[in-house]
Amino acid sequence: MTDPTGGTSEPTRMGAAVATVDVRGIVRGWTEGARELLGYRAAEVVGRSADLLLAPRFAAKGLAEWAGRARLREQWSGMTELRRSNGVGVRVSIKAFPLFGGGPTDWLVTATALTEALPDTPSQAPLGAALLARSPIAVSICDGEGRYVWVNEETARWDRWANNQRVGCAPTELWPGSESETVEALIRQVFETGVPVIEREQGWPVPGSDEERVFSCTYFRLDDADGRPLGVCCMAADASKSQRRRNLLMLSEVSTSVGTTLDVMTTAQQLADFAVPRLADYITVDLAESVPLGGEPLQRLTSPDQRVPVFRRAGAASVHPGMPESLWNIGDAVYVPPSSPFTRALYSRQAHYEPVLDTSPGTWLDQDPDRLGTIRATGMHSLIIVPLQARGTLLGEAVFVRNNNPLSFSRDELLLCQEIAGRASLSLDNARRFTRERAASLALQRNLLPHHLAGGEALEVASRYQPADTHEGVGGDWFDVIRLPRGRTALVVGDVVGHGINAAARMGQFRTVVRTLAEMDLQPHELLSRLDSLVVRLTEQDAEDDGGSGMWSQTMGGTCVYAVYDPVTRICTLARAGHPPPALLHPDGGVTFPELPSGAPIGMGLDAYESLSIELPEGTVIALYTDGLIESRGADLDEGLNRLELALAHPGIPLKDLCTEVITAMSPKPHRESDSVIPDAAMRELLDDDIALLLARTRSPAR
Repeated sequence: MTDPTGGTSEPTRMGAAVATVDVRGIVRGWTEGARELLGYRAAEVVGRSADLLLAPRFAAKGLAEWAGRARLREQWSGMTELRRSNGVGVRVSIKAFPLFGGGPTDWLVTATALTEALPDTPSQAPLGAALLARSPIAVSICDGEGRYVWVNEETARWDRWANNQRVGCAPTELWPGSESETVEALIRQVFETGVPVIEREQGWPVPGSDEERVFSCTYFRLDDADGRPLGVCCMAADASKSQRRRNLLMLSEVSTSVGTTLDVMTTAQQLADFAVPRLADYITVDLAESVPLGGEPLQRLTSPDQRVPVFRRAGAASVHPGMPESLWNIGDAVYVPPSSPFTRALYSRQAHYEPVLDTSPGTWLDQDPDRLGTIRATGMHSLIIVPLQARGTLLGEAVFVRNNNPLSFSRDELLLCQEIAGRASLSLDNARRFTRERAASLALQRNLLPHHLAGGEALEVASRYQPADTHEGVGGDWFDVIRLPRGRTALVVGDVVGHGINAAARMGQFRTVVRTLAEMDLQPHELLSRLDSLVVRLTEQDAEDDGGSGMWSQTMGGTCVYAVYDPVTRICTLARAGHPPPALLHPDGGVTFPELPSGAPIGMGLDAYESLSIELPEGTVIALYTDGLIESRGADLDEGLNRLELALAHPGIPLKDLCTEVITAMSPKPHRESDSVIPDAAMRELLDDDIALLLARTRSPAR
């Protein structure tokens, strides 16, 4: 607005004042610089007409001219006289810039006081203001108190999305909470100190949902030509989908996606499935001999060419159907040239990073024409090989390849691959250790359990044992058939507390003790009483010897059911110590559970056991079992007994077949026929506890 009269005004030179004014001439934002120039506080001018600031003789004409220029939406400059709060006029140079996207507050106005001698020079519109107004990055300006005085088009778009109108408000008025208080204090700090804050991440809730958007914000102070602070500028970019944030989220996801089981092959495949297509187009997980996967040992395999078998494939994934990049199937031995990056990474334990895969003549690929042909046929162009190692053990390698994504692996992605492989290595090592201990426990248990059961002329016997699938390892379930004097036969099934190798060892001791006591020809309740007393003494003695850390002191014993059958009288005498009740399958197909007193578990020292004698018709099946057969997650004991009654109701079929029928009906996973231990790797569902089942069908001595 040009001064047409050249009227007098106070000769002074001051810094620039900044305000925001809407198209109607209403002041919407006021800075500290404006207060220093004119003396008005923000509360006195914001929301009022700008004619308050003009010298009286220019007020009417000035507002009319402002309205005309505002409609044109073009930047302009000129000179006019403003009125201070004390009534004294001051001549100023005015510059106004349209701020598209700012809603009603769409003009940024600067005023600089001039001396009478200062020539009236034309002002060119600064490119910076236009860039800020139209920038795809959200830009806003706050005063020294933290209130927003101007926003650009992108910020206004965010405000419309969040149902906010931030101009004239402080952060705490828009988003109540500790984060807003922190931001407001940060703005004041930047205004007072002039020290910028760079790329500070802030989370803001999405209206109407539980989602949170994350913004990377930079704050810096705006000063006038004399170095006086005008306000604080905030530049913010949505970082919710930034690469750095995606990488952090990926690392968080890998912990919940890889290593959910203690099976080596499953864990390796989980790593492959996780990495494709997040990081790579094709990945293989190849494990070394330190992780036994079955099959012929790698060192015994030979190759017709220069390649050597170093790995066995445990997992693989590709974005392409049929996985055309793979030369080997899961479980196959993987052959590599001795001078390849695969062997170098393995022996050096350092990652191999080849952003642009070199397939030119003279490289290691000359020794591996099959791999070279596959690389060229599938367009592999970028390679990362990361050794898999944990707790000092080298487990194998993870190979990341790109052939669909045209971008090469970056250094940041190399670090990400290493971090993901490191976390997966811990899960693989846990699975390896579990597999090794489980195999040792099964081997020990297999050797301690009877391999051939014989009931003599009195009984036909069959058994099944199925180990648990839990992380704790196999349990201490056991069974035995013992020949006694006068043609009698003892049947016993027990369950030692605990899992793993220690439980297997304790199970062997229990079985040995019971066999020794059986030689004394005791009644079932007397045998259990002797067993209970012996376990109590061993526990006390072991606790005294090693301070309570010995084998017996780690457990309270276990449970047991003991039965003696006399074929001459057809009397079966039974007693149990905290064990599930035996079942009887009668020749007519009926199933009953004798009301046998339960007694206390072995090792409690209560000596409270009773025997029950039952006369059994020829062809009756005695079923002894452990609690793993009838107990399951989410089902009570009565329900398990009802299921067992239905499963046993198959009179007349061979006992081996009846064992299979019962195990199939009661267990949640597939089974294989065997007389004793059944190691079963083809699991469908986890078996919570071991299952031991012993069946004996009575028959006359003559038969």
